[in-house]
Amino acid sequence: MRNDNAPVQVLVVDDDPLTCELICEILRSTGMEANSVTDSAEAAEQLRREKYHAVFLDMRMPPPDGIELTRQIRASRMNASTVIVMITGEEDRTVMQRAFEAGVEIFLFKPVERNKLLRLIRIAEGPIERERRRFTRVRLRCRISIESGNDRLEGTTLDLSLGGVLVQSHRALPPGTRVTVSLELEYGTALLRSAARVVRTVGADCMGLQYENLEAQESKRLQEFLLPLILTAT
Repeated sequence: MRNDNAPVQVLVVDDDPLTCELICEILRSTGMEANSVTDSAEAAEQLRREKYHAVFLDMRMPPPDGIELTRQIRASRMNASTVIVMITGEEDRTVMQRAFEAGVEIFLFKPVERNKLLRLIRIAEGPIERERRRFTRVRLRCRISIESGNDRLEGTTLDLSLGGVLVQSHRALPPGTRVTVSLELEYGTALLRSAARVVRTVGADCMGLQYENLEAQESKRLQEFLLPLILTAT
């Protein structure tokens, strides 16, 4: 069993390059890997393709603005549970309520200052770490069955996380395919069953599956099995 996870990944989106540079520099000083985008439309596309553990968004940007971009993130598959920090110079309660309703969790008020941002990072550390662990992949080989309608595949996991699994079989199903998985976490134990969706393919015989609507009891079993391995690996 081996783990090769990168540091916490953060995206900063602000149409002011100097603000982006300052926030990224402070985040990197804490050990995070931070990248920035000054075009919110470009950021929206990037967020559809890549996973981030936290996103810093400016409230006022050319469309999509911070609130609309938050809605898009929350509706996405890749970053729906990502920690979202809104950067703003406003304290209008109506606007802040709209941002909370869209899915913002934390506000960073301008002017951005090092000590202020470091305090915010300490506050957000718990949620960011939970998000990182949810997507931390543990390389582990387990037997798995995948069903989609009348189609049934047998395979082996290449890595597991609390959010999904990478599977090798004799062929891969197309991205977007909804499936039911039966996963043998340990030999001789009851199979863990869950609905899932194919979110990516790797070559002709590997596919990444994301769990959907994992039942509470099954989620607890998965956490009890994986968390000790994740903590050991990280």
